[in-house]
Amino acid sequence: MNKFTIQQLQQMRESEDRVEFKAGEGGNISYDGRGKTNPKDRRRCILGYVIALCNEGGGRLVIGMHDNYPHRVTGTRQSQDAIGQLESDIYRDTTIRPEIYELYDEEKHRVLVIEVPSRPIGKVFKFEDVPLMRVGEELKPMSDAMYLKILQESEPDFSEKICEGLSLEDLDEEAIRVMKQGYAQRWNKPEFVSTPTLQVLHDFALMNKDGQLTNAALILLGKSEAIRKHLYCNRVTVEYRLYHSMIEYTARQEFQEPLVLMVDSVWNYINQPASNPLQHYNDGFRIGDIPTFNRDVVREAILNACCHRVMYIQSDVVIKQYPDQLIITNAGGFPVGVDVDNILTVNSMPRCKLITEVLQKAGFIEKSGQGVDKMFYHCLMDGKCLPDYSLTDEWQVCLRLPGEIKYPAFMLYARELQNARPANNKLNVFDLLALFRASQGDSQRYTDEVTLRKLIDEGLLISAQDGYKLSDRYYEIVKKTTVNVTGQKDDTINVQLLDINKLTERQTVIYNSIKEGVQLNVQLNTTDLSNKLSIGFKTMQRELKVIENLGLIVRVGSKKTGHWEVINKG
Repeated sequence: MNKFTIQQLQQMRESEDRVEFKAGEGGNISYDGRGKTNPKDRRRCILGYVIALCNEGGGRLVIGMHDNYPHRVTGTRQSQDAIGQLESDIYRDTTIRPEIYELYDEEKHRVLVIEVPSRPIGKVFKFEDVPLMRVGEELKPMSDAMYLKILQESEPDFSEKICEGLSLEDLDEEAIRVMKQGYAQRWNKPEFVSTPTLQVLHDFALMNKDGQLTNAALILLGKSEAIRKHLYCNRVTVEYRLYHSMIEYTARQEFQEPLVLMVDSVWNYINQPASNPLQHYNDGFRIGDIPTFNRDVVREAILNACCHRVMYIQSDVVIKQYPDQLIITNAGGFPVGVDVDNILTVNSMPRCKLITEVLQKAGFIEKSGQGVDKMFYHCLMDGKCLPDYSLTDEWQVCLRLPGEIKYPAFMLYARELQNARPANNKLNVFDLLALFRASQGDSQRYTDEVTLRKLIDEGLLISAQDGYKLSDRYYEIVKKTTVNVTGQKDDTINVQLLDINKLTERQTVIYNSIKEGVQLNVQLNTTDLSNKLSIGFKTMQRELKVIENLGLIVRVGSKKTGHWEVINKG
């Protein structure tokens, strides 16, 4: 949003311009209505107005100006010297990202402006579980008709719209060739490569009957200069950093080319030997290699980000690469109906449906909505942490892809199972998730009954007193296997797998991280371990308590400043 002057604000009408004025001379506007017993009074607070304005399509809350027109400046001490904290608190409590700034009139009276963005399509925000709207001076529950109308909204397909001024000369010949080749291989039709380009463009709905090309044609096949001219924000930026704490990047590369070519260009940049080293593991006399970042996982993540992003928001797809992790963000939040809990099970509707359909025809993706399945599957098969979407909010999808092998024994067990099964009866991602949960001692409450019954009938899951455990074969692998993982700095971490009757594999990884820290004279507390291993803080507390009760670790120092050490350092 553009920043307004005090003079511009004074001429605004509250209802017409979606603005709410509050005097707040003493900085006395309640943040969340706490302390007020009447719900009607509680919702008339900063959070209530921010939520209502967001539901209305965005607007601004102005504190320090009288609500009578023309709006006289009263001045306010609201959130003085704490604007950043107010922004953080609003985002924490609502996931709405406001922009807050101060204005001063000629007499140095201070005005606080909270710019509120529009809600995403199909999304309603609530205060104390009530969707709010402004009605005169009141904040009231949203009417059923308006609430239903919002929930039934669907996002228009940006990719099927005509790109005015785009011509055949703006399309990349190599991109067209790759698209034809992909279709020919996918459907075993080698003759398709010689099909006239105009016919292919019409058949794929990239060109209409009047010869006009769509945005999908530009994004999938457009030359770099055409993309810069017609859709400058259609870009993928990769930044490499040596450490997560680094602010400045070590290397940076921007990609603005046809998507059918760009996905490989981005992968090739990420897949350099120095930034995507092999991790070596051994199982007895057999030695294997696993790249830190898996090609199929990274390609799926890039394609998902490009197909699901909101093109109306002028923001790149950004990939932050670290030695142990990729963080991929795209504008727009999850599509309607998708959230962190159902992302593996819901049939998602891509924002750029036409692009997704063409990518499917050309063999770049298996089927719309299956890319996440593939990412989870490969992470499980490689013994890595699962893809993490927990930092996603309503305006941005954030995907964290792990690189390090964290669960080597499960990796070897899963691969042995799959190699022994016929091609038409491989374990799927939901089967592997259930087995992984059992290996970590986690509950199976998220496992569906069909999957659970199948694994029990095959003897892969065995009911135990405190849940489910894996078959004896898994525990045999754990007891006999030592895995060496060669990391980014060519230092070898010896992961000694302990007695499974005492520790789960996750607990073993935690134990060895503490042991390694002691050897390197690094003191690790619970927060350090949680961040290092990408394990939730409460889960880490629970796991540390189990290991401590087994007499394997001890807490040294106070509860606030103490750290963990192993008792048996041998």
